[in-house]
Amino acid sequence: MAKDKILSEIKEAEQKAARMREEGLKSKNENIAKARSEAKEIIKQAEDEAEASAKSLLESAQKTIKAEYEAVLENGSKDIEKLVQKAEVNMDKAVEYLIEEFERTIYA
Repeated sequence: MAKDKILSEIKEAEQKAARMREEGLKSKNENIAKARSEAKEIIKQAEDEAEASAKSLLESAQKTIKAEYEAVLENGSKDIEKLVQKAEVNMDKAVEYLIEEFERTIYA
């Protein structure tokens, strides 16, 4: 009987070890799946943050470019106004000069 009891205990220990091994493998697989899921979530968050950062930088650059563009347009408009005023003054002088020369030629 002692032999039967020892064999029974060995069999029980083997079964217990097999159950523990199965539970360990199941736990390992669950932990791996959980870690993969967490890694995917971390990657997704990092991608979202990178996209938001890029969008913010792009908007900032666009605002800067728009402000510079408007400043160039404004300065160009001022320069054009100055040139037009100068041209008008010169045109009056040119007309007077041509009239004087024309009169000189006629009366000479």
